[in-house]
Amino acid sequence: MWLRIHALLIKEFLNLVKDKKSRFVLIVPPMVQLFVFGYAATFDLNQVPIAIYNQDAGIASRDLIARFNGAPAFREVLRIGHQAQIAEALDSKQVLLVLHIDRHFSRDLLSGRQPAMVQILLDGRDSNTAQIALGYAQSVLSDFNMNWARERHIPLAPATLQTRAWFNPNLESRWFIVPGIVGLMTLVVTMIVTALSVAREREQGTFDQLLVTPFTPTEILIGKAIPGLIIGVLEATFGIVMALFWFQVPLLGSLAALYLGIVLYVFSVIGVGLMISSMSVTQQQGLLGGFLVIVPAVILSGYATPIANMPEFVQTLTLINPLRYFLVIIRGVFLQGLDSAALFDQYWPLLIIGVLSLGCAGWLFRRRLY
Repeated sequence: MWLRIHALLIKEFLNLVKDKKSRFVLIVPPMVQLFVFGYAATFDLNQVPIAIYNQDAGIASRDLIARFNGAPAFREVLRIGHQAQIAEALDSKQVLLVLHIDRHFSRDLLSGRQPAMVQILLDGRDSNTAQIALGYAQSVLSDFNMNWARERHIPLAPATLQTRAWFNPNLESRWFIVPGIVGLMTLVVTMIVTALSVAREREQGTFDQLLVTPFTPTEILIGKAIPGLIIGVLEATFGIVMALFWFQVPLLGSLAALYLGIVLYVFSVIGVGLMISSMSVTQQQGLLGGFLVIVPAVILSGYATPIANMPEFVQTLTLINPLRYFLVIIRGVFLQGLDSAALFDQYWPLLIIGVLSLGCAGWLFRRRLY
């Protein structure tokens, strides 16, 4: 049996190497995803374009403006001279934020009057970006207040807030995004390779040749699954190496725990891919079927938006999504240092999904075979 499966494995790998489309799927998409998303997809804001409307000529307003201009998050692109320019700057998306300093700002601060008025106007069309920019602006204002009080020996508030971010001390969004990209690119490559495997045989006319060989349906299915498993693990390994040495994401946990999750994750994706391939007559159908699964899987995985923020019925749908569990595994190992015992509740759903989907793929394969 294993000698026959070994021969089928060699045939599958030769098909992948010789087929230009398969070589493209194996090499180009992972590279593009890793570099484009690794650098372009970020929750950090740098060089946010801002406008300043300063009605005060005092020293305090100049100090505050200097702090905004010195902050790496902001870049002044416009100095506003009158009120009407504010709406125009925000409407045209020329700026994301407008800092409006009241004409009595310095006088009120020097005299101890409260409050000294500063207004921040934000473009709220992208609410997430606006909230991040507001947080940066509030941080600059807080530093200004602390420094002003310290230099003039004004009593500070009795309680001050000190924050510390666990697992990501510098709040680098790349540390969160890049491990997720490893799961995403492994999903895409493994799904496409397996979704095309049986469909390729049918389209090229070699499927009938398999029927007259001594292979049983189970052996053919295993021969189709193992190449996808090897390729998926290799793709994940490539992503992990890039995350560690190129993007400098720390790996705090166990490699054994991570690779156990990778094998289970790829196993579950293979089952889904072979289900699609068993139902497909042409490679185009297999490709479209693969992407019909990939897009919802990414959206419902928690990669970009937290699952807890989704409606309850949508949260229930995510339970059948392998990527959901793998993102917890890889981010937990990379950033939290979790081991296999802590991740057991993520492992067993992947195993169940893999067994059920591969069993369903085997049933479909036999049904289409005879």
